[in-house]
Amino acid sequence: MTDADRNPAEQFAKKNNINVLLVYPKTPDTFWSMKHAISFIGKRATEPPLGLITVAAMLPRGWNRRLVDTNVTDLTDAAIRWSDLVFLSGMDLHRGSFEEIAARCKHLGATVVGGGPFCSMHHEEIEHIDHFVLNEAELTLPAFISDFETGNPKRLYYSDLSSDQYPDLATTPIPQWDLLDLDAYATMDVQYSRGCPFDCEFCSITSMFGHKPRCKATHQLIDELESLYGSGWRGSVFIVDDNFIGDRRKLKEDLLPALTRWCANRRYPFTFTTEVSVNLANDEDLADAMISAGFRTLFVGIETPDEMSLRECGKVQNVGNDLKESVKFLQRKGFDVTAGFIVGFDNDSPNVFDRQIAFIQQSGIVTAMVGILIAETGTKLYKRLEGEGRIEQVTSGNNTDGELNFVPVLDPDLLRSGYRRIVRTIYSPKEYFNRVKTFLSEYRMPKTGPKSRDKWNLGALFKAVWRIGVIGKGRGYFWRLLLHAVGKYPSAFAAVMRMAIYGFHFRKIAEQLGGV
Repeated sequence: MTDADRNPAEQFAKKNNINVLLVYPKTPDTFWSMKHAISFIGKRATEPPLGLITVAAMLPRGWNRRLVDTNVTDLTDAAIRWSDLVFLSGMDLHRGSFEEIAARCKHLGATVVGGGPFCSMHHEEIEHIDHFVLNEAELTLPAFISDFETGNPKRLYYSDLSSDQYPDLATTPIPQWDLLDLDAYATMDVQYSRGCPFDCEFCSITSMFGHKPRCKATHQLIDELESLYGSGWRGSVFIVDDNFIGDRRKLKEDLLPALTRWCANRRYPFTFTTEVSVNLANDEDLADAMISAGFRTLFVGIETPDEMSLRECGKVQNVGNDLKESVKFLQRKGFDVTAGFIVGFDNDSPNVFDRQIAFIQQSGIVTAMVGILIAETGTKLYKRLEGEGRIEQVTSGNNTDGELNFVPVLDPDLLRSGYRRIVRTIYSPKEYFNRVKTFLSEYRMPKTGPKSRDKWNLGALFKAVWRIGVIGKGRGYFWRLLLHAVGKYPSAFAAVMRMAIYGFHFRKIAEQLGGV
């Protein structure tokens, strides 16, 4: 038998070094991409592919690694031909780019390994992948590596989630920051925990990671931050947990005191953003501890002000709370609260659109991500609607494109038009800049931790003045906001400029939806 007759794995098994190309697909232009905002500060992507640089650190010592984040740099034929293996990962909203890259790699003769959330939920639908390494890589990647090195890899590697088989995060290595062009990103990502104690019907997190939060040891997260600090990064760090406060006792007694000491000793090189449930507002001690450690921005899932719809989707942590007052409490503590909202629940009535607009405007949630409900594969919602015969197509993963993948109770045309009306209203210059004023009236600059999450960027300032204040729509509202901020809230001026730039991005996306 000649080498040409052998399968690729058998040939690669004879090599001393394996070349691995890790590829991240292009993120479409959505509310979440922040594409039009990061251009003001000369960045090419919002955040790095944390999963891939963590997987890279799990590969054998002798294997060579290269990363191509297609949001930052082009994927060349030469890079694909260099590789013995292409590791391709992404989320549902990356479907189009993912499939295009997979087909291109196969056309060039590459061996493609697929993983990450998109593959874990949809591997049966995906073509051009030689091997699937699914679920959490700490469990499934070692078996693939072992089989590959002996020349006999299988097509499918997965963990049995039905038996609550989840890895201990103590085995998770520090990500390989050296694979990144740090200057290309607006923020860096780290992860502290996986899993969520809640069970929202529309959410895929518990189906992937379980209900019991699994946390890294405190020293482990501090070591990651020290490594990131050593790489030269300064500024924003997003702790990507789906609910950072899932284990409150451990946070209060262990992690946050240690994190506060580390940040103070390093003169607060980072400001932190994370996702929490809105009932953080019921725990003042925890909120204060997060402020002291340097947390400044929180994403919360408000979803809807309609309590029947909250009960429908299992959002029990929101039921019975005064959601508007919870937001204002967190703002007064020193957090910039961003939030997600959803329309299209079965219990939604035709007045839900006006109620959502009123809540968003009155709460002062400047960054309000509003989407139509989508039924993602693997969620309780998908299974329920499938059983009712209401699933029409697989979702794109983008709940802000105005499309439906199931038959709603509300008239579909009413739902789509109502959704677009929300977006058109809240991101019109008048309502958006008025919302910033409402935020400023509640927000209190923290007295502990880093003095400001914003640094002056003269280039961004000049661009903002020109694009928003000179040639932009609603420039009169922009100037009135700036004069208002200078006169009453001068210490928040940089934050106001940041929010004005975010608004520029949101209006661009709203225009694509037929909005402002």
